[in-house]
Amino acid sequence: MKLTVKLYATLGKYLPPGAVRNALEMQVEDGITAQQLIDQLKLPPELTHLVLVNGVYLEPEQRAKRVLTPEDQFAVFPPIAGG
Repeated sequence: MKLTVKLYATLGKYLPPGAVRNALEMQVEDGITAQQLIDQLKLPPELTHLVLVNGVYLEPEQRAKRVLTPEDQFAVFPPIAGG
């Protein structure tokens, strides 16, 4: 199935080739969970601070249960410090 993956800030370097503006439409296997996609992209756990599916935040304990569906928008933000 195909879905859109967006990795922001320092996570952009983990996107496969072909990404434009930190986003890429990816083919992934049917039934993949949010956590499995995080693992497939080899994102360091300490950098997967905000995980969103279609703009809705997934708590860390929900990520292994949330099955992604075709046309989902999957986004990950690292921790951001400011002042």
